[in-house]
Amino acid sequence: MKEFLLKQGVSENLLDEVEKFTKFYDLDKNYEYRIPHLKYKYYGKETWEKAIAAILSGSHILLSGPKATGKNVLAENLAFLFKRPLWTISLNISSDPASLIGSDTFKNNEVVLKKGPVYEAGLAGGFAVFDEINMAKNEALSVVHSALDYRRVLDVSGYDRLNLHEATRFIATMNYGYIGTRDLNEALVSRFLVIDMPTITDSDLKKLILENTNLREDYVDLFVRLFLDLQEKSLNSEISSKAIDLRGMLAAIDLMEHGLSIKSSLELGIADKTFDSYEKEIVEDIIDTLFKSGIKSGDLFVG
Repeated sequence: MKEFLLKQGVSENLLDEVEKFTKFYDLDKNYEYRIPHLKYKYYGKETWEKAIAAILSGSHILLSGPKATGKNVLAENLAFLFKRPLWTISLNISSDPASLIGSDTFKNNEVVLKKGPVYEAGLAGGFAVFDEINMAKNEALSVVHSALDYRRVLDVSGYDRLNLHEATRFIATMNYGYIGTRDLNEALVSRFLVIDMPTITDSDLKKLILENTNLREDYVDLFVRLFLDLQEKSLNSEISSKAIDLRGMLAAIDLMEHGLSIKSSLELGIADKTFDSYEKEIVEDIIDTLFKSGIKSGDLFVG
């Protein structure tokens, strides 16, 4: 991982500090299985440096930005880099304090606390992701406020207080503009350092595709152009963000390597994710413009 980051130009001094962090904070072997196994790496020097510096300073971070900017991928990459166990908590409308901190359960003829993800992360010195924090109910946000407080103490009703492990960090993600989302209040935002996630550059996108597929390099540019064209139309409000799915595009490329046609693969991975007929037509027009009918899926790959 260090070599990958150095190639991107990430500060070697910061990476040396990460090594000191990982050596200083031991990890209980029972939690090692929670250190993520990376499928994708995050590309973006400045964002990496901001996130690493924030975590080293003891701060929690809020990753904010449109869809497909790599918020969850970065969170997983950070947990992997710092060798910390990771809990991902989806803050939907059903989230409540019990689902975050824990709830009573009956064990060995006595009532004990069944630990929730926030409690476990605080106990183990892990990283916890509050996914889509701007969709959370007030009851859940009360727990988030408490977890982020500078005193680093969680009061567990009916049980003892938990002093958060010094290595514990909370990473929130936020897609703005979605139905069901709302603005975060100033008191909550002030508990984070905020990183405005940039859209991926064409050069970084090309590197990502080359690393994760067997595409011939001369065809990679077509997929880069496809993704960036769709992203631009979404940012200009010509289409929604439903078809802006980088994982979907990579999955479609995998389908092509297994022999499915280009058109069918991109329908499954991208076009059919929008259910509006007008929007789907725009997406299909972009695909048809870039991928001429003479290209077969077998032509795209090395070997």
